[in-house]
Amino acid sequence: MSEKANFRALLPMIVFLVLFIGTGIALTAAGADMPFYQLSATVAIIPAIVLAILQGKDDLNKKIGVFLSGVGEINIITMCMIFLLAGGFASVASAIGGVKATVNFGLSLLPPSMILPGLFLIGAFISTAMGTSMGTVAAIAPIAVGVGEQTDIPLALLLGVVMSGAMFGDNLSMISDTTIAATRTQGCEMKDKFRMNLLIALPAALVTLALLWFAGASGQVVKHEEYQFIRVVPYLAILVMALAGVNVFIVLLAGIVFTGAVGIASVGGYTLIQWSKDIYSGFVGMNEIMVLSMLVGGLGELMRYHGGISWLLERVNGLARKLSAESPVKAGECCISLLVLLANLCTANNTVAIILTGKVAHEIAVSNGVDRRRSASLLDIFSCVVQGLIPYGAQLLLAGSIAKLSPLSIAGNNWYCMLLAVAAVFAILFGIPRVRPVRPLA
Repeated sequence: MSEKANFRALLPMIVFLVLFIGTGIALTAAGADMPFYQLSATVAIIPAIVLAILQGKDDLNKKIGVFLSGVGEINIITMCMIFLLAGGFASVASAIGGVKATVNFGLSLLPPSMILPGLFLIGAFISTAMGTSMGTVAAIAPIAVGVGEQTDIPLALLLGVVMSGAMFGDNLSMISDTTIAATRTQGCEMKDKFRMNLLIALPAALVTLALLWFAGASGQVVKHEEYQFIRVVPYLAILVMALAGVNVFIVLLAGIVFTGAVGIASVGGYTLIQWSKDIYSGFVGMNEIMVLSMLVGGLGELMRYHGGISWLLERVNGLARKLSAESPVKAGECCISLLVLLANLCTANNTVAIILTGKVAHEIAVSNGVDRRRSASLLDIFSCVVQGLIPYGAQLLLAGSIAKLSPLSIAGNNWYCMLLAVAAVFAILFGIPRVRPVRPLA
């Protein structure tokens, strides 16, 4: 298997980003309508995949097999199943009026100034309980869309708030894949990593809440509508299950069944056949992001196979060695953060990025005296920051699909991830919170 360090293995990802984002920016400048939808990401990535397959001297069938193994990687398939279930749940909930009922219920309880902070807190609680940002986006994004229809709050901002809350829990939850991967690769206890992580993330969360309160202070509810509480019950049920830490698949499946039952009981003419059609309609709506996720997974595996990830690891490790003479701890922490950031940009999967970089990050931490709790926290923080801001990441693709918005417009309103990055950089530069450093190897 070829994994010799090779910068050229990263070129396909660069080609994809230039085509997709570059075309969107150019069309925006030209004044085109919905510029980032003119060129589908699923089409823009095809030239990148072709380039990746043509690289190297190995047998063509072998490289295609590598690509397909990336497409079928367990994390990719897991995401695709969540996409399907999320689409089915959102479609059925919308068809029976569950989303509108839930929105009107919420608007009857909360003043406009508290809508944005409330969405953030709900998302943060759910994602921390479930340990998955994907499940959180699936559950909360339809509500945010409904709020956008009945208030003057911009829809992109509402979905950005949902993303913010989802990434808060993804980063901090003790049952999150990223937390498990970070603590295992760095050799520290989950509770110790949580405490360290919370001291960095909490200031970012509090500032986010304050900004959201100010942003929503001038908001207005443009229309009030009556609602039937029974149509709110399915959402309350899945929120309770999520907060109880029930598996995301069970939550979404139960949501589909429960919502369908409420529809049959409370909506005149709603039948089992219509319920099945609504589920299928939701599945179809997720086709594009499912295909793109699989293609990104295959491209990432090809780049790893051709040595792109190895090239990143070697360069960042070399940078750590050069910088360690002046301030070893600070240099080590900077390089660990840079390492996982770059890997996440290439793989578009924060868990995979941590697994790929964990061993090298541990070596950097030990040789530079970085506390293992710090290295685990920084791995998790910067992987989640990138995952919450890249327009080809699964979470933003799901949010964009539900809201019919460009993922880039939502990313620009994900204030929490931006503030978390600032808080983490501040923590590195000033060495806070203070910890007793690990003694470096002789």
